[in-house]
Amino acid sequence: SGGAGAPVRSSHSVARHAHLHAHAGQAADLDSSSSSGSSSSSGTTSSNSLPEERVVTAAEQEVAKAQNGHAALHHGAQDAVLAPCYRTGGAGVGTAEPSPSSGGVQAPGLPSLKYKTIMLKLSGEALQGSLGFGVDASVLRSVAGEVRALVDVGVRVSIVVGGGNYFRGANAWDGLERASADYVGMLATVMNALQMQGALESIGVDTRVQTAIEMREVAEPYIRRRAVAHLDAGRVVIFGAGTGNPFFTTDTAAALRAAEINANVLIKATKVDGVYDSDPVKNPHAKKYDRLSYRQCTLESLAVMDETAITLCKENGIPVIVLNMLEPRMILRAALGEDVGTVVCEGD
Repeated sequence: SGGAGAPVRSSHSVARHAHLHAHAGQAADLDSSSSSGSSSSSGTTSSNSLPEERVVTAAEQEVAKAQNGHAALHHGAQDAVLAPCYRTGGAGVGTAEPSPSSGGVQAPGLPSLKYKTIMLKLSGEALQGSLGFGVDASVLRSVAGEVRALVDVGVRVSIVVGGGNYFRGANAWDGLERASADYVGMLATVMNALQMQGALESIGVDTRVQTAIEMREVAEPYIRRRAVAHLDAGRVVIFGAGTGNPFFTTDTAAALRAAEINANVLIKATKVDGVYDSDPVKNPHAKKYDRLSYRQCTLESLAVMDETAITLCKENGIPVIVLNMLEPRMILRAALGEDVGTVVCEGD
């Protein structure tokens, strides 16, 4: 008797197998004699090895090869660690299982996976590209392609999008209360989140949008456990409406959500290629930092993120990578551990 997938044998084969089983002693003798000098001619088989059993053995060998290859990929990725800016702990840290959409194979030519769960903070202003307002479709498609590449190599991706391409609460017109202006800015982030969802799903990436302010007709309400479940299922989760409270930036929202989902890194994708000691647009001699400590960012008032966001990242051991989202493959390279942009982490 056999379970699902067992080879189907004819009545003649079953009878023959039963006969061999009944004469186990004779079969053992035949096996011994055949090993000492007997060889089968073309088109014949020995009495203790059925053709069906040889097929099963070959299949088992192929399965074993596949399992060994998967284990090698898994352990190879575990060895790839970006020290000291690597967060210990969190679900799935240090693994590199390819996603189903990649066919179970890591994309050729890519370095080993460094981060399993990332928080991607997208600048709203960068999304507008050269338009000056709204969303540049070419930029949106480019970022969506980067995210798809991350998903294909097994990265769990979450996204927070700013709203500066539509409205910025801190720069609101006179007469509008700051709290009201911030709420308008939150709605702008939802507009961007829905457009990002559309761009991702158009290229086959399953996504969910969750908002800190309920608007069930267009998105799910933010529930941490549900967000983690979506990530575990291979979906990209886009968080909209900031923290749901005025006076907090979308950088702070990204840091908060990163801590809540146990992200290994926060990648801040903007329209500049890192952190400088002064505005590189105004000062051609501005110095770019390759690595900074959280403390240095605060003491020198460097324009990385606001102090609340930096503190959240510091207290939860989440490194921050600041890079230019408009440069091809930059987000993917950062998530895979290459030295790009500016890395902010614990240090002297």
